[in-house]
Amino acid sequence: MTITQLEYIIAVDTHKNFAEAANRCFVTQPTLSMQVKKLEEDLNVLIFDRSKKPVLTTEIGKQIVAQARIAIKEFNRVNEVIRDNRKEFAGDLRIGIIPTLSPYLLPLFVTEYMRKYPDVNLVIEELLSDQIAFKLRNDLLDVGILVSPMMEKSLLEVPLFYETFVVYMSTSHPLMTKSSINLKDLDVNDMWLLKEGHCFRNQMVNICGESAMLNNHNQLKFESGSLETLKRIVEQQYGYTLLPELATLGLDEERRKYIRNFNEPRPVREVSLVIHRSFMKKKLIEALKEEIMENIPASLKDNMTGKLIHWK
Repeated sequence: MTITQLEYIIAVDTHKNFAEAANRCFVTQPTLSMQVKKLEEDLNVLIFDRSKKPVLTTEIGKQIVAQARIAIKEFNRVNEVIRDNRKEFAGDLRIGIIPTLSPYLLPLFVTEYMRKYPDVNLVIEELLSDQIAFKLRNDLLDVGILVSPMMEKSLLEVPLFYETFVVYMSTSHPLMTKSSINLKDLDVNDMWLLKEGHCFRNQMVNICGESAMLNNHNQLKFESGSLETLKRIVEQQYGYTLLPELATLGLDEERRKYIRNFNEPRPVREVSLVIHRSFMKKKLIEALKEEIMENIPASLKDNMTGKLIHWK
C-alpha cells in the first residue's frame, strides 16, 4: 500500500469516475486504474463497484477511503509542521466562497494578501454553501468563506463580521414613499429571488416571515443566480430584492436612490471562515482572516455591536 494508491482511491471516491480522477491526479486513466486494482488485490477487497455509472464505492470501500483521507491528511501535516517551524508562508491555499460574497468581498483583500505573501498561491472557487461543505469534508478545499451557522459537526466556523440587509426597490413601488422599511412591510410576492440552492434566497424568504407563501400572481417570474441581475431587473421592472451590505458599497448616487434601509432591529447575516476541524495550513488561514478584517469597511465591524436580527 502506497500514499499514491491512497490518493488515487480518494480521487475516484470523490469524482465517481476513473477518467476524471486520473485527470485530477495528473496521470493517465490506465495508470490510475492499474494502481487501484493492485491495491484491491493486495487488500483482497473490492473498493469500487465498476459496473455502476457513476462508479460506486462499496461498503468496505467507504471505510477504507475514510481511513485513506485521515492518512493523507496526517502525511501532509509533516510539511505543515516544517513550514510552521520555519515561519514560512508558502504553498497553495484553496478557498471556496459563495456567489453573494465573492464579487464584493474578494476585491477588498485579495490583492493585498498576494502582495504580502508572494509565495502563497490562491486557488479560489465560487461555489454554493453545500458544495463548499462537501469539498471541505473531502479535503478539496482548505477554507470556505460563507454564511454561518452551518450546523455541521465536522466543520469549524470562525465568525468574521455581520452584514446587514437593505431593500433594493423600484422607484414605482408604493413602499418607496417610506424613508425606512419594517420587516412586516415586505411581501415575498413582490420580491425578486435568487434561485434554489443559494443560502441567501432562504434568508430573503425568512425575512418576509408570514408573507413568505409564493402566490405567483406576477405576470413575470424570474429567479437568478446573480444579485447584479436582480438589481437590474428592479431598476427596469417592478418590486424589490434584498441586498447584503457589501453589494451596495460600489453603487453610484444614481443607483443609491433604490436603497431603503430597515428600521431597527435590522436583519443581518453572519459571515465566517469555515474549516475542517482537522485543518492544516494554520498560518495561511490566520493570515487570510487578518487580511479580510483589515480591509473590510468599518461599518461591518460596527455591526458587531448594533441592534440586529441574525437571519439563518
